[in-house]
Amino acid sequence: MPKVNQKAIADRLGISRATVSRCFTNHTGINATTRAKVFQLAAEMGYTHLESRSPSVKKAKRQANFNVLICSDTEEYFRGSDKSPGEQILAGVSEYALNNDIRVDLDFIPPETTQLTDPAFTKIKSLRSRKDRGILLIYPFADAVVKELAIKFPLVSLVDQLEHQSIDCVDVDHYSGISMAIDHLIDLGHTRIGFYTRDYAIAASWSFRRYAAFIEKMARQKLKVQAKDIIGAFPRTFHSVTDGIAEAAEQTKNGVTAWVCAADHQAYDLIDGLKTHGLNVPHDVSITGYDGIRRDDETPSLTTVEIPFRAIGMTGAERLASRIKKRFGGRQHVYITGNLNQGSSVTAPKS
Repeated sequence: MPKVNQKAIADRLGISRATVSRCFTNHTGINATTRAKVFQLAAEMGYTHLESRSPSVKKAKRQANFNVLICSDTEEYFRGSDKSPGEQILAGVSEYALNNDIRVDLDFIPPETTQLTDPAFTKIKSLRSRKDRGILLIYPFADAVVKELAIKFPLVSLVDQLEHQSIDCVDVDHYSGISMAIDHLIDLGHTRIGFYTRDYAIAASWSFRRYAAFIEKMARQKLKVQAKDIIGAFPRTFHSVTDGIAEAAEQTKNGVTAWVCAADHQAYDLIDGLKTHGLNVPHDVSITGYDGIRRDDETPSLTTVEIPFRAIGMTGAERLASRIKKRFGGRQHVYITGNLNQGSSVTAPKS
């Protein structure tokens, strides 16, 4: 196995060894996006830059320390041609940290991890010290993990944790995004609109929020939602993505003219899956996504709600810095509005 060091990281990214080193020392000449890429790859490769610093060096002032924990398998996180939302969030965190001399450590936590005694946590040496340290959570974590971390550290989640209203959170305004997507479909003449999502190992709070927003918006528009036009949400969950797509194909043939998907990766899977059932997007059915993740090789281009991931990262980092200074202040939930990007996956329904 090749040695994991800064040179290996530099070679993988096609940048210089000096650039990698500067990323870990908050050098002002490195942009936030490059730092984010270095941090991500270092975490994937298991490189810990904490050990490379001399403990004898004393700083003139206290320095805040951020641990960024991403709940995802690395294969899933880096899969395909998608530009990861986590990478964009991390760029915002990195930019704030760079401007405020804050050190950032990043680690991936497998979704099946449910306790802090799990090796995924015990191997993170930086978590052994609580002094001037706070944690940013990216993606939903198991309830038990969030509860234990919240007792030990100032905590900010960069996606809503539905069962933990006591922790700080920065997230996108789910309702406004779904509302824009449905308004666009209605303007084109769609009235029978379905909702598509899928099940995850850890309950995806963002999926629930967007489903709730869908139901509320359809009610406000006085558009009936048929039970069979809901795919992947309780009680109509399916054992596999393939089964969910097959059900969506059946309902499309039964009259659904548009699907609102809870996420872009779901929308791309649905577009590909419907092709195997003889259905073309947007000729036979329109599809919208949510996240703003473009695929260069994808046809048709996806109509999607673009999330301001970088702004979420910066705002979350700012909130965590404040929380470190004032541990037990009032809790805050901050929601940032996204934008609707119109692609070619949506058109007027067939007469």
